[in-house]
Amino acid sequence: MKNKKFETQAIRAQLERSENNEHSVPLYLTSSFVFDTADEMRAAFNDESDDFIYSRYTNPNTQEFVNKMCLLEGAEAGVASASGMAAIYTTFMALLKSGDHIVSCSSVFGATHAIFTKYFPKLNISHSYFNTKHPNEIEKLIKPETKFIYLETPTNPAIELIDLEFVSAIAKKHKLLLIVDNCFATPYLQTPIKFGADLVIHSATKYIDGQGRVLGGVVVGKKELINEIYLFGRLTGPSLSPFNAWGLSKSLETLAVRMDRHCENALYIAEALEKNSALENVSYPFLKSHPYYTIAKKQMKAGGGIITITVKGGYEAAKKFLDKLQMIKISPNLGDTRTIATHPASSTHCKLSEEERVSVGILPGLIRVSIGLEHKEDILNDILQALK
Repeated sequence: MKNKKFETQAIRAQLERSENNEHSVPLYLTSSFVFDTADEMRAAFNDESDDFIYSRYTNPNTQEFVNKMCLLEGAEAGVASASGMAAIYTTFMALLKSGDHIVSCSSVFGATHAIFTKYFPKLNISHSYFNTKHPNEIEKLIKPETKFIYLETPTNPAIELIDLEFVSAIAKKHKLLLIVDNCFATPYLQTPIKFGADLVIHSATKYIDGQGRVLGGVVVGKKELINEIYLFGRLTGPSLSPFNAWGLSKSLETLAVRMDRHCENALYIAEALEKNSALENVSYPFLKSHPYYTIAKKQMKAGGGIITITVKGGYEAAKKFLDKLQMIKISPNLGDTRTIATHPASSTHCKLSEEERVSVGILPGLIRVSIGLEHKEDILNDILQALK
């Protein structure tokens, strides 16, 4: 399968058929698995065989989903989890110890920021943020106790980009790990491992599922690192359900087609809104006016399905805009077939101080729009009528 194109890999990479010779992989809704002999069970528990043991550890459906994600990201191994945040937290806890330090881009998901600022201090784990606009700051922040560099690119929600090749060179120079949240881009648009990342994390709830149905997360990367993450997850139990794994694996079969449409619609709408007098700014990576356009073209196949618009008049104007939307719904989710609008300052990033939000580009009038698969003119017309 390694020599096949992305679309073929996403569809054809699956578990071997059972004795029933099914065409579509069945659901394995079982909590545990049986052994013919006591020695077979002993071998499984002592890692002498690949036999399935217990669905908290792994399950045929979970394994198929992980195998596909590894193939699509170009990774050696992977582990699935119950959600994107479970994937992030499990990765951190498996690799960090008391006294360690993290360097991270300042523009991260609100829940990730809360882990850094509220919970890691209790464990004597510290962090330093660098401004996405100034990646040259990274080296100045590195300490003897720094363990890894953590990035989102594109960032949530400001749609800023970070040069993966540049940061990877810094990480290698200082013998640090590079961990990348690739949720916004998906492996179809961007593969951070090719640019030097050691681990790649996804909230599979977003574009991987793509239809707002299930929660899931996954981490892929170097085998020795994944083994540590797997062992921590196996002990603590943030496991992905077989049903959700089955759904996510099936969703990967249409990821390429969906992302093509998301990107086509998003670019069309971003270009149409760029000169709108009701807006202070429109941000989308493949707009030529985007400050990170060159980086986007270098490391992404297309610009993704997220645009941000900043409505003139601040929060009150943004609230009026959201309330006037007719087809587009207000939701904190993204990556859905349906177009979704979110006001990050009052929802997903409301726990940040106003100063912290402004520093990462989350202005009071900023709206994150996850462009769906509806007809692009219908999406645009709904946005335009709400801006009037």
